[in-house]
Amino acid sequence: MPYHSSPLDLAFHALSDPTRRAVISQLRDGELPVTKLAEPYDMALPSFAQHLRVLEECGLIVSEKRGRSRWCRLVPERFDEAADWMANERRHAEERLDRLERYLDRI
Repeated sequence: MPYHSSPLDLAFHALSDPTRRAVISQLRDGELPVTKLAEPYDMALPSFAQHLRVLEECGLIVSEKRGRSRWCRLVPERFDEAADWMANERRHAEERLDRLERYLDRI
């Protein structure tokens, strides 16, 4: 995806898809094999694997081969980066609204 310029862009792109967000939810309690992750979805395993590839390329998950299975787990630090960015943006928005409110109170 050459049009994404930063890891944060890649993370938000990955999280823009409901299937990928659902996979993230499945993994929040611990690692799971790909076959177990894919069970709830009505799609072929290669199609599902594309979703995992997007999540892995942006660093939100990692996977490893164990015997005949591939297991996936979350990378919490990558979520922290996105959460920090959102918190910073929220803080700036709240500051702007506070300034506007003070201005409106004066006029």
